[in-house]
Order: sequence, then structure tokens, then C-alpha cells
Amino acid sequence: MAEMVAVSQEPWLGGWNVLLGGRRANLNATPFPLEVVIRGVSGAENYGVMVTDMMRTYHLALRWHISGDEAYARDAVKFLNAWSSTLKELGGNSNLYLSSGLYGTQWANAAELMRNYPGWAPEDRARFQDMLLKVFYTRAHEFLTNHNGSEIRKVTHYWANWDLANLCAAYAIGVFCDRSDITDFAVNYYKNGRGNGASAHHVYYLHPGHLGQWQETHRDQGHSTLGIALAGCLCEMAWNQGVDLYGYANNRLLAGAEYVARNNLNDPATMPFVPYTGVHGTGLAAAGTGSRRPCFERIYHHYVSRRGLSAPWTRAMLDQMRPERIDGGDDPGMGTLLYTRSAAPAAPPRGLTAFLNDGKVLLSWWGSADATHYLVQRSGSRNGPFATIAQVTEPRTYTDAPAPGTWYYRISAVTPQGERLGVDKARVVTPGELWLHLPLNGNADDASGNGRHAKLEGGTSFDTGRAGGNCLVFDGDKGHVALPDGAVSALGDFTVAVWVQVDTTAVNTRIFDFGSDDVAYIALSPRSGEQKLQLMASRDQFWPAQPLAADPLPTGRWVHVAVTLAGTVGTLYVDGLPVATHNEVWMNPYQMGHTKQTWLGRSQYGGDRYFKGRMQDFRIYSGALSAAAIGALAR
Repeated sequence: MAEMVAVSQEPWLGGWNVLLGGRRANLNATPFPLEVVIRGVSGAENYGVMVTDMMRTYHLALRWHISGDEAYARDAVKFLNAWSSTLKELGGNSNLYLSSGLYGTQWANAAELMRNYPGWAPEDRARFQDMLLKVFYTRAHEFLTNHNGSEIRKVTHYWANWDLANLCAAYAIGVFCDRSDITDFAVNYYKNGRGNGASAHHVYYLHPGHLGQWQETHRDQGHSTLGIALAGCLCEMAWNQGVDLYGYANNRLLAGAEYVARNNLNDPATMPFVPYTGVHGTGLAAAGTGSRRPCFERIYHHYVSRRGLSAPWTRAMLDQMRPERIDGGDDPGMGTLLYTRSAAPAAPPRGLTAFLNDGKVLLSWWGSADATHYLVQRSGSRNGPFATIAQVTEPRTYTDAPAPGTWYYRISAVTPQGERLGVDKARVVTPGELWLHLPLNGNADDASGNGRHAKLEGGTSFDTGRAGGNCLVFDGDKGHVALPDGAVSALGDFTVAVWVQVDTTAVNTRIFDFGSDDVAYIALSPRSGEQKLQLMASRDQFWPAQPLAADPLPTGRWVHVAVTLAGTVGTLYVDGLPVATHNEVWMNPYQMGHTKQTWLGRSQYGGDRYFKGRMQDFRIYSGALSAAAIGALAR
């Protein structure tokens, strides 16, 4: 920044002028520290006083680094010391957790900018660290682990920006206070947490072309773009510490940013959208448009300038916003100044995924920064030869309907410099591939030849089953089968088929439950709380009674049960006959990512009963089998 501003180079110069124009980086202002900062109580709020001083501190620190004038460093330290000597507590209603997150982040990052300034005395720096840990981090950690008392009920009660703000605070404070245990906590939560700050929960559904529906899309776009700003802040801090959260789960943040950018450039009615039942109601479409929050420069310059990928909707948004403005107390903004960088060489296409969807092959990929279009190529062999079957511009997705068989796909980018072959090859078998087969006749080994062997856990044993073979007996206490992590994560359309004998009429036991927590999962219950054989599929913990339900399974006899999903059409079969179907089952296994709790006989919910009964010949197929094929399995 200093180098580019010194030679009046755009767009840095324009960003520098935004900083100066904000007038919070001017000298000789007086701090107004408070002992208690209150947010969310009408008539008592005073957090705006702290926000003003916090922004001023951050801007002064930036101006010192860029201009080299030490007077700005001295003024920044004056504000840091005044607040660390005075602030004791955050108060208010639940909004105090927004204070801990949003303001804890910016205070810590302002202090980090001043960390090595010789004029900041070590004892003063230590006092500021103590304030961050006691006043801000304790509240951030409390929220992320308890969610203001909602953890044991609905952890997803709070919107994504609440979690993300506090994750940012935790990470920023961990860095400034040299506490790797705190930064590790934030990283683990981003990858594995139950709340909406976890990557899989704030980008909770992937549409074709890697467009990731954002958790607050149905709420409004001001908060959706705030989520992008906060997630970008967390990922940028982690990147600077050598941790790549940007690339986590196949660039999932970019998927969310592209979706939010596109939604704010277009009529929301044109956006792909799946229904959302969760925080404070149900959403049936994207809400609002036109938000211009300064959050996209950071996204663009990581994925495009650093990594060489394409981000066309993010770029289109930036073309309307540069230079990015100051964003006040929620996020610093000023991304044009802070994050602009010279572009790295364009990367080849990557992140290719191929899933069966309604019996066809749905392809999506990340593109090259300089591509004009893409060639979709297919072969019957991994080693080729590959033939071009389509040319694609934007969005980067293609649906293929090949002849029956096993097929391999790759993508080639066409650029002004010539073709650039993608780094990935994706394999797809047209519907009917036996993905996993557990005969359950003496062990939990996979007989499909794919090596997805399961493990017997808790109270299980073997006994004589149907047709003279052995079967697995579940004791209803702790007995269950654990499939390998990610065993279903490559599946779009799928079929599950199994012989079961239910011993009790207990509700909410599970035949299978695939997921990583009680927020996102696909499960089949022989008798739900609604007294139904029911497929339960959730992305947000607030699942209503799913439409795919039938009469509960009988007890005391062997029954063949199967469920198929083709696109969004789900069908239940009992003893080889269809008993229920519905065309709005929105959850495919791949939407859940790499599942870590993929079980037979056990629920994601710790309070649910374990399955009591018997199972034999458990099968998973890629693709939705026909009714005739299901009937043959039931004989």
C-alpha cells in the first residue's frame, strides 16, 4: 500500500483518498473511553462512542504504516491505552454478543497493526491484551459455545453474522495475544461447528455452477453481505497465519460470495433458491437486492489475484463499487486500499464435481481468470481419449445425458493464450452402481469391492436372519454401525435398500442417519414422532415434518425398506412397493460435504433412542433404482 500510494498508483490512490476522506485518521482527537459499553438497550446504548474511537484507532494505525509519519502512531497508541485503562465490561441484551464479535475483531486488528511500534510500551501492550481477553474473548467464546442459552435447543437460532463476528474476534484476539489455542478453536468451529458460523451451515446449499446459497439470503441483503465481509475477514486473517480457510471445502466461501454478488446485481426472482426453514421463519425466495456493502475486494483479490480463478459476479459487483467505502463499525471496508494486489498467473480450471441429478450428470467447476469459455470433455476411460461434448461460458455448469456406462469428465479453459487443461477428472457411473454393500452376515465389511468397510459399535451381535442367512442384531442401547467418514459424500441421486425387523414401537429411532451433526443430515426413521415411516432431511436444524412419509413399519417381522432420490423426487418403498413419493426433497448427500457421523441404527440427536431390532443386506446405490429393480431386491 505504501509503495503504491507513494507513486500515486490507482486503484490504491483512490482507496487512500477514501481513508483520508473519512477524517478519522486526522491527528489530535481526544479519546472517550467508557467503563461499560452497552448495546441493545433503548435509552442506555453508548456503543457508538466506542465505535468512533475504535475506527479512529484503526485508521490512524493504517495512516502511520502507509505515510511513515510517526505522529499517527503516537495518536493510535493514545487511543489504545485510554481504552485498555478504562473498559471493564460489555453490557446490554443479546446484542452485547455483537459487540464482542464486531468490535473485538477491529480492536484486535488495530492493536496488531501497532504491535511492533517501539513507542507502545510492553506493559501497555500487555494491558491491551488483557482487556481483549477478559472483555471481548470471554463473551465471544461464551456465545460460540452456548449461543445465549439456545445451544441445547436450536443452535441455529442466531443468524450467520452473529457466529462469524465472534469467530473473527476469537481469531484476531488469538493472533494479537499469541494464543494459538484460541485461533485453533476458531478454525475448528469454522470447519466443524454446529452454528451458522460453520462453513457448511452459512453456505448451506450448492446450486449448479458452484453458486452457494447464503444462510441469510431470505432475510435481507445487508446482512447477507455482512456475512461475506465477516467470513472474508476470518479467512484473510487465517491466510496470513498460514491456514487456508479460503480453499476449505472446494472454495465454499467463493461459492457464497458469487451467489450473494449475483443476487445483488439481479432481480432476486431469477436466483436459484431452495426453501429455508430456520431462524425466525421460512424463506421461499431471495429477499431484496442492491446492497453495496464493501466486502468483495477481499474475496476477489484472494481467489482471482492470488489464486488465478474466475469470480465473474464478484468482479461485476466491484466494477460498480470501486473504490470501496469505509464500512463503519461492522467491518472496516476500504477493501480497494487494503486488498488490491497484482494478479498472479491464471489458474487452470479446478474443483470439478460430477453428480447424478435426476438421472443425468451435473457438472460444476471453478474457472480460469482469463478464460473466454470452456470445453466440456468426456471419455469412457480415465486415460482418454477425451472428446469435446459442449462449449460453456457462464455459469460454469453443464448437464450431460450420456449412454449407460462409466464416464470420465474433464474441463479445458479456452484463453487468449490457448487452451488450459483442468487439473481434475471426475468419474460418474450412470444410475445403478452398487456404491456400498454390507451383507451384515458376520461382520460389517463392504462386499461391493469399493473398500468402504464399516465398524460395529456398542451392543451388536449376529443371529440367524431371513432366508437362512445371518443378520445383525441391535440391542437398542448403544449398538450401531459406523460407516466410513464421507461414505455418501460423492452421491447426488441415490438409493438405500435394507431388510429390517423392528422390535419396538419406540419413536425417532433410525434405520440410517447420514450427517456430521444434528443440523445437517439425511435420516430414515421406522416410526417418527408423527408415527410415520419418514425420511428426514435437514440443512438448518429446523426441519418440519418432511413430506416423504408413510405408515410406520410393523414390528416383529422382516420388511424390505428402500428410499430413492432422483433430483428432488423422493420415493419410499416397503416390501418392493412404492408407498409414498414427493417432488420437493431438497437434500442430496453431497450437499452435506464430508460426513463424519454416517450411521446405521443411531440418530444425530443424542436424546433419540437407538434402533432395536435386526438388519440384513444393507445397500447404497448411486442413482435412483427403478421400481422394478427395487422389487427384485425385495424378493
